[in-house]
Amino acid sequence: MSLQPNAGSQGEYAGLLMIEAYHRQRGEAHRDVCLIPASAHGTNPASAQMAGMRVVVVACDDRGNVDLDDLVRKADAHARDLAALMVTYPSTHGVFEAGIVKICEIVHAHGGQVYVDGANLNALVGLAAPGHFGADVSHLNLHKTFCIPHGGGGPGVGPVACKAHLAPFLPGHRHLESAAQGGTHIGPVSAAPYGSASILPISWMYIAMMGGPGLTAATEAAILAANYVARRLAPHYPVLYSGPGGLVAHECILDLRPLKATSGIEAEDVAKRLIDYGFHAPTMSFPVAGTLMVEPTESESKAELDRFVAAMIAIRAEIRAIEDGRADRRDNPLKHAPHPASVVTADQWPHAYPRTLAAYPDGVAAGVKYWPPVARVDNVYGDRNLFCSCIPIAEIDDAPREAAIAPVAG
Repeated sequence: MSLQPNAGSQGEYAGLLMIEAYHRQRGEAHRDVCLIPASAHGTNPASAQMAGMRVVVVACDDRGNVDLDDLVRKADAHARDLAALMVTYPSTHGVFEAGIVKICEIVHAHGGQVYVDGANLNALVGLAAPGHFGADVSHLNLHKTFCIPHGGGGPGVGPVACKAHLAPFLPGHRHLESAAQGGTHIGPVSAAPYGSASILPISWMYIAMMGGPGLTAATEAAILAANYVARRLAPHYPVLYSGPGGLVAHECILDLRPLKATSGIEAEDVAKRLIDYGFHAPTMSFPVAGTLMVEPTESESKAELDRFVAAMIAIRAEIRAIEDGRADRRDNPLKHAPHPASVVTADQWPHAYPRTLAAYPDGVAAGVKYWPPVARVDNVYGDRNLFCSCIPIAEIDDAPREAAIAPVAG
């Protein structure tokens, strides 16, 4: 294992460089094709491209699993040049790949190596080992699985673990050792010898305090929570993918696409309306456009899960009012969500629905109301028209020096 990578995406990159070095040492430097399922996280093809590999996409079946027939076709077609397969387990579609062992066997039979994306490690710890079902190298998500903060630019950690035959190629600051091995070592992928070492004690403390049984229980709780949400919401929103017995892994994808035809409501409208209910929306339109991907993890209490489920059911009732003609398709609480206090308390109220419905939807009490700071913004316009909010240089130059260095009171 190497603690070098500072993020999961960098762990992907490091793993692929290791695979490249492995093939190169064996005299097969021409192997440069990387098979990636259509369900993969977007960082997978990006990492493969950065590593200089050619990406070949493998189709998925109706249940979101890797299409084994298409995998065989692509592996046969690129047998001479096949370097690797990148696969996420459980998949980004929120299901355990039932054919994961067969997938690894097919790739190995064609001379390739298997990289398992550890993005969903919180559905594996204590229950399944990538090395046992055929993986050669994997990065481990320390965020959401082992308590490292996620998002906001880091710092992050994405350590890579591998089987013994790839160990000589692990990234690190071992230049002399690399030279002694004939230059096979890929070198560092991070400026620091141990990556973001200062935050690793967080994961160490979590693992030490939880212990083996506690870590397994956390995985089981994450899977249970996702299936609880999926079962509760299935009568109201279709769950896009599920495995045998209708079960999901650690997350479920709610399909909102049919709502557009019946009510004009899209995933963004539901996401914005959730803010009025006091929730930050789940992942929107990934990995499937027009959907919400709900991943509660093990940290949410049943009361919080029930509150989220109640909000989603109440929003479905608001959509049904549009479908039934009791609410306007354009002027409704979803299309104008979220509703900040400045809008609700303004002298003018231009909407047909009442202020109380906007501010206090079903189940939201005044005493615990979250007030969003801004109303709906035009996301597309903002994406296409970037502007700087910095103070102009001229104003900085004109500002009195005393004001710039004045001490802060208190």
